Amino acid sequence: MPFVTVGAVRLHYEESGSGDAVVLVAGTAAAGRTWRLHQVPALVAAGYRAITFDNRGVAPSDPARPGLTVDDLVADTAGLVERLVGGACRLVGSSMGAHVVQELLLTRPDLATQAVLMAGRGRPDAFSRALAAAERTLYDERVQLPAGYDAAMRAVQNLSPRTLQDEQAVQDWLDIFEMAAPDVTDAAVRPQLDVDLHTDRLGVYRRISTPTLVISFADDLVAPPVRGRELAAAIPGARYAEIRDAGHYGYLERPEAVNAAILDFFAGRAG
Repeated sequence: MPFVTVGAVRLHYEESGSGDAVVLVAGTAAAGRTWRLHQVPALVAAGYRAITFDNRGVAPSDPARPGLTVDDLVADTAGLVERLVGGACRLVGSSMGAHVVQELLLTRPDLATQAVLMAGRGRPDAFSRALAAAERTLYDERVQLPAGYDAAMRAVQNLSPRTLQDEQAVQDWLDIFEMAAPDVTDAAVRPQLDVDLHTDRLGVYRRISTPTLVISFADDLVAPPVRGRELAAAIPGARYAEIRDAGHYGYLERPEAVNAAILDFFAGRAG
């Protein structure tokens, strides 16, 4: 099992393919292997070296400690890129992973040749604050929801109406969510819930100079397209793509459309 050490933190990673490197940064509590179902095969088939990893707090990487910040995760990602790639590469992030990549583009632009930000935002709003606070409360008060109820709520929150209306697809997702129900006693994951956009960062993102693609999902309740459009408008020269019939987990719901947008952007083809 391969690990890379960044500072005092051990990060588990996997890589496939050869060619120019693409480092994929996962969202809150998500394992790096979530990229391997759809995005890694597409990248490898297109001639790229795909590198996925588990953020600290997601086993088998080291646990996250209280007080974790986005700057900590940026340092982890930058260190991993330096050690595994040895220079600049392409970066892809979703949700919290997009937040990490956005901040890395400010502090370590020397490590990025292109960036894809999926299900991202540049500022908080009332709903995102409420949702983040509710997630933290579940952990802090050790409220373990019944697995079936939690699965149903996560389906509504993260999937598109089209998926919810597909009998087989929604049952498959409910089974996955129920099997992967969060353990609110897991202290290693809890600090990731504090890594959130607490202030409006759109102004500082105007300093980003890396060629960037922002992808929003049309039915995303967590990071709605209006936030993605704001983010793209703030980053000079950024391209924007919106994937229909997709929720917050759009890269898993509509992988063909997402992969096509990423590969077209990497290749310099008009979107």
